[in-house]
Amino acid sequence: MKAKQTQKIVLLSILTALTVVLGYLHVPTLTGFITLLDAGVFFTAFYLGSKEGAVVGGLSGLLIDLLLGYPQWAFFSLMFHGLQGYTAGWSGKRRFLGLLFASLAMVGGYFLASLMMYNLASALDSLVGNLIQNTVGMFLGSVLAKAMTSSRKVEI
Repeated sequence: MKAKQTQKIVLLSILTALTVVLGYLHVPTLTGFITLLDAGVFFTAFYLGSKEGAVVGGLSGLLIDLLLGYPQWAFFSLMFHGLQGYTAGWSGKRRFLGLLFASLAMVGGYFLASLMMYNLASALDSLVGNLIQNTVGMFLGSVLAKAMTSSRKVEI
């Protein structure tokens, strides 16, 4: 039992680190940046499930904001990317609903946070970048999860 728990912690740590590296591949915008972080969040959620997606999403979102110099967004990223990872990990008949909630959590969450922290113009500016980031992340995460599932599934 203890070995399985250790294996799970190590796997989630590695996935979080890889997702942060994907976050470093970013394009600066006027309102922040667009990253590939979401690809790691969606991959983890699709491949391992909701709880794991929430852990990797929340931690990697928080860490990338701290590392790239946006500490004011770190708490929001913990919440929004964590919820994104959790709901994206839903499966079966709830999969479509989970992807919708995952998108709303990230895009809508950052919109509301921008509205609170700045103004409506800034919040509207962030919508396009966040929609692109979310959509690209969902696509890449799905492709990677399918490739991994067809080759081998890790059991934790």
